[in-house]
Amino acid sequence: MPLADRQLDFLRNASPSREVAIYYAGELDLLDGPTVSIVGTREVSDDGWRRASQLARDLARTRVTVVSGLAKGVDTAALQSAIDNQGRVVAVIGTPLDKAYPAENSELQQHIYKHHLLISPFRNGERVFKSNFPARNRVMAAISDATVIVEASDTSGTLHQAAECVRLNRWLFIMRAVAENGSLSWPQQFLKHPKVAVLSSTDEIVAAIGA
Repeated sequence: MPLADRQLDFLRNASPSREVAIYYAGELDLLDGPTVSIVGTREVSDDGWRRASQLARDLARTRVTVVSGLAKGVDTAALQSAIDNQGRVVAVIGTPLDKAYPAENSELQQHIYKHHLLISPFRNGERVFKSNFPARNRVMAAISDATVIVEASDTSGTLHQAAECVRLNRWLFIMRAVAENGSLSWPQQFLKHPKVAVLSSTDEIVAAIGA
């Protein structure tokens, strides 16, 4: 079924060097209220899946829109949980709107563009490269009042979004299990910034963004 993708220019701060064209399908007014990104590794642990699902459920119940990237792992857990709990979601993808990656999430992607909001910084017909995904993360950071990292290694692409949150002065929360993982070096590098915090409860996010 064809997508009603239209071009936006209101996300100029998604890139420090140029205006970014954004294509979308669905309910753009979902961005009018409070929004929180839930992001992390594709190879999520069972505990990470549960944490992402619980956080998305809690945010959905407080009427905060859940944003994520439609990748495997944390993204899928967060989006599906929010939908299952009658929440509102925004999926930002690293492919054009007419492509689904991974293919196993194509049904979820179709549901989101029909009933929620699907966003891409890439026009239909553009080729897909690995560099697409940092661009996707920059857009997620720009449209979200806060980002929560559920699980991420020292080499995770999720850290692109963490860096963008710092650049844009957005709130960045790191789940306690990650912040206290002695095998990771990246959390301490970010926690020195004033709007980066270890997450203990959903109430901390709601208070920080004034939802």
